[in-house]
Amino acid sequence: MSIEFLLTSLIIVASPGTGVLYTLSAGLSRGARAAVIAAFACTLGIIPHMAAAITGLAAVLHTSAVAFETLKYLGVAYLLYMAWNTLKEKGGLSIDEDAAPRSTARTITTGILVNVLNPKLSIFFFAFLPQFVSTTEPHAFARMLELSAVFMLMTFVIFAIYGVFAASVRSHIVSRPKVLIWMRRTFAGAFVMLGAKLALADR
Repeated sequence: MSIEFLLTSLIIVASPGTGVLYTLSAGLSRGARAAVIAAFACTLGIIPHMAAAITGLAAVLHTSAVAFETLKYLGVAYLLYMAWNTLKEKGGLSIDEDAAPRSTARTITTGILVNVLNPKLSIFFFAFLPQFVSTTEPHAFARMLELSAVFMLMTFVIFAIYGVFAASVRSHIVSRPKVLIWMRRTFAGAFVMLGAKLALADR
């Protein structure tokens, strides 16, 4: 396992995005357990993109404008939906001390959709993984699976750290109404900005 791959993966995973944002909000609103579940869900959401990259299906998204645009705007719509729920204090994205328990299945479903509905991930992995697999590699497919597994493990660990940290400061946040309002607006605004960025993305 090359140090270049590990360092590049760490930078990519640690960079704030929809997955990190969802995990943070889960930790702040529901605690450490929800944060870990959200991190796991976001990690699962990477699998379809990695599978597409490994099998070459990502090339379809790259060459088909219709396929790319369809998935892209589904992702945009979902991000806006999450922003709306955040502002309305609904679901797992609200930061509320007395929030009702949210089912594990719902938390996982939301986390998976956060990453599945982002076509840029398929394109990214299609370009990223081959850089670390030699053209003379006798077992290229197995090697890409190995790299993918390491990337997913790093994703889960880093996201979980983000979420557990958020959960650790939750008590300091939920007792301050003004901070709650600021946090809800910040999360909602961040989802809107991510949605706008995705909407403007080109293949």
